[in-house]
Amino acid sequence: MRYLLALDQGTTSSRAILFDEQQNIVRSAQREFPQIYLNSGWVEHDPMEIWNSQFAVMQEAVQGIDPTMIAAIGITNQRETTLVWERATGRPIYNAIVWQCRRTAPLCEELERRGLTGHIRRTTGLIPDAYFSATKVRWILDHVEGAQERAERGELCFGTVDSWLLWQLTGGAVHGTDRTNASRTMMYDIHRLEWDDKLLEELNIPRAMLPQVYPSAHRYGVCRLLGGEIPITGMAGDQQAALFGQCCFSAGEAKNTYGTGCFLLVNTGETAVESRHGLVTTLAATGGSKVQYALEGSVFVGGAVIQWLRDELHFLKDASEAGAYASQVSDSNDVYFVPAFTGLGAPYWDMHARGALVGLTRNTKPEHIIRAAVESIAYQSMDVLQAMERDMGAPLTGLRVDGGASRDAFLMQFQADILNRKIFRPVIRETTALGAAYLAGLTVGVWDNTDQIKEFWRCDRTFLPQMEETERCLRMKKWARAVESSRGWQAPL
Repeated sequence: MRYLLALDQGTTSSRAILFDEQQNIVRSAQREFPQIYLNSGWVEHDPMEIWNSQFAVMQEAVQGIDPTMIAAIGITNQRETTLVWERATGRPIYNAIVWQCRRTAPLCEELERRGLTGHIRRTTGLIPDAYFSATKVRWILDHVEGAQERAERGELCFGTVDSWLLWQLTGGAVHGTDRTNASRTMMYDIHRLEWDDKLLEELNIPRAMLPQVYPSAHRYGVCRLLGGEIPITGMAGDQQAALFGQCCFSAGEAKNTYGTGCFLLVNTGETAVESRHGLVTTLAATGGSKVQYALEGSVFVGGAVIQWLRDELHFLKDASEAGAYASQVSDSNDVYFVPAFTGLGAPYWDMHARGALVGLTRNTKPEHIIRAAVESIAYQSMDVLQAMERDMGAPLTGLRVDGGASRDAFLMQFQADILNRKIFRPVIRETTALGAAYLAGLTVGVWDNTDQIKEFWRCDRTFLPQMEETERCLRMKKWARAVESSRGWQAPL
C-alpha cells in the first residue's frame, strides 16, 4: 500500500491529510493559527506560524507510517497571500499579507488611473484589486527599509504560501511555484505562461525575487523532514486543487468551495474565456503539461461570517451550530445580511463596500440574524453563478460542492433553492487536499490518468430545489437591494 500526503495550508488553519491509493483518508490533523489585524481592513499572518503549524500537522498525520510507503507529497494553499523572505537565511522581512487584506486598494485605483486595467485583464485574466499579490509585494518593498535595493540585488524571495512551504520543505533548495498560484499574482501572463515584463516594470518589482513557475503536476524537489526522502510532486492553489479534486476535468464542469470565502470555478477547457460580467480568468490545474483555463468568482466572506457570529457577537458556541439555529425560525423575518467586511468580490469588485444588516425590526431575534448570515453565503454564490452562466452563454446543469460549510444541510438546501439548480455533495469533501494528492499521485504513477481517478468520485447527497419561483424571485430582488446598501460605504465623501 502506498500513501499520498496532502498539505492543505488554509487561511485560518493548516491541515495534513494522508490518503491511500483508493482515495480513503487514512489520517488527518489540523491546527489553527492566529490572525493579525493591525488596522481596519488589514489582515496578516506570521510566516513562521504558517510553517510551524503546517510542519506540526504533517508530523502528526504520518506518525507511525514508514516514510518509504509515502509515494509523494502534494501542496495546496491559500492563494494570493504574499510573503517576502531573505534568500540567504530564509527569514521573513515582514508578516504575510493575506489575500483578504485591503490596504493596497489605493494602489489598485492608481493602476486604473494609469490606464492599466485593460492590459491586466488581457494578460493576467484578472482586474486591479487588492485581493491579488502584486500590490502586496509593492507595499512590502515600500515599507520595509532597504527592501527594494535588496530585492534588486537578488537577496530577497517573493512567494505565495506554496512557495514558502516548498522552500521550507526542501531546506531552501527550491524557490518555485505552480501555474495556478502564479496566475493569481497579477504579474503572470496566463497565455504566454511567463512573468509579464510590463507589469513588473509598472510596479517596479524586480524579476530576481520571483519564483520559477512549473506545471501543477511536477517533480519540485525532495522533502527530507520525515525520516526519508519523499518527492514533492504536486502543487496548486486551493481553489484549482478543489476543482481538480472534484474531477471537473472537462469544459463546463463546475464546483463551489465553502471555506473562509466561497470560490466558484468552472472549467473552460483550452479556451481562456474573458469575462464580461465581473469574473476573472485563471489557469486550472492539470495532471500534465497541457494548459486548461477556468472562470472564477470569489466571495471574500463565506464561512468567515459564521466565525464572526461566534467570535465577535457570541451568538454561537461552535460554528457547526449555525444551521440548527437557522432552522429554528421559518425564515429570516425579512432580514438580509451582506458580510462585506473586506469589500465585495465577484461580480461587484467594490473595495469600498462594507457589511450591512438590513430589515431589522423590534421582533428580530438572534436566530433571524444567524439565518440571514447563513443565507448570505448562498446569495453571494448565486451572484457569482449567474455571472458565470452569462459568460458561458449556457446554464450549469448542476454544481459540485465541498469545503467545511458544505456539511451544513440547511445551507446546501437553501443554495439549491435560491439557485434553482441541483447541488451534488461528494462522499469525500476534503477535495482541496484530494486535488493536491491527485496531482502528486499522477506525477509518480500511483494513478495512470484522470479517467482512472474519476472512477472513484462518489456522490454523498443530491440537494434538489424546492422553493417556489415567485418566492425565489422576490428574495433575489431584496438581496440585490441589500447589496446596494453596502456598496461604496468607505469611499471618500
